[in-house]
Amino acid sequence: MLATKRYEYLPIEQIEFHHTLTNHRDLDRAKVAHLEKDILSNGLFEPLVVWERNSREYYLVGGFHRMEAIQGIRRANPGYFDRVDVRVVTGDPDEIKALNLKLNSDRVDTRITDYFQTVIYLNNANWSKERIAEFFDKSVSWIEDIVRFAPLTTEAMREKLASGELSWNRAREILRKALNAPPGNEKQIIEQELARPAAPAVAKPLPFQATLKRLSASIQTAPKQTFKVTGQDLYALLVTLRGKNVSTEDLERVRKAFPVLWDQE
Repeated sequence: MLATKRYEYLPIEQIEFHHTLTNHRDLDRAKVAHLEKDILSNGLFEPLVVWERNSREYYLVGGFHRMEAIQGIRRANPGYFDRVDVRVVTGDPDEIKALNLKLNSDRVDTRITDYFQTVIYLNNANWSKERIAEFFDKSVSWIEDIVRFAPLTTEAMREKLASGELSWNRAREILRKALNAPPGNEKQIIEQELARPAAPAVAKPLPFQATLKRLSASIQTAPKQTFKVTGQDLYALLVTLRGKNVSTEDLERVRKAFPVLWDQE
């Protein structure tokens, strides 16, 4: 069963990387540079999350940007951060794999494709759809759609989904058409539909609970941090949190005025 085993001050050399546990995204070098300065000045306020697969065998599960920042600090300052604070977790490999994604899933920019492999993996590992949905704080129908449609997505569809060029709603529409097409015509239907001009993208609101947790973590890390904002910035923030009639302009204004709300890990 997935559980936090203990908190520990661990030699950094003991933390390894497991090929199935990744950051699900290329490292943001600008974020790493920011974290290097912050951690060097203020210390590591949020512990790394590591999986103790066997006794004294640790693999990084959460905190990939922080780990890279610490490694950068160590390269420039030999002897710094020989030990780091970690949260040691235990669980079956499928639970740890799910936790690995969950630790990143509250980000406002988490992509639907980030869930595909893990949700299908857990479904094949005999997790019920209800259990998967509860773990990721998603609806059962959302999980069911991934289990049904994700295996049918082509590489071109996954690329468009990952880039935001294609919405998940639109992808499901295309795949339903492909499923209803005569046998052998599925690929042609998908290619034709993908070639059609995309509808204008609709800006997504900020998820309130995730935003609150992200801001709370930021305050703990840098309690004296300030923001220089205008009345328009505050209005845009409230609109995006309300979640109705969010324009692309409002969302972009909030991104610029409150960059901490988009921090990852």
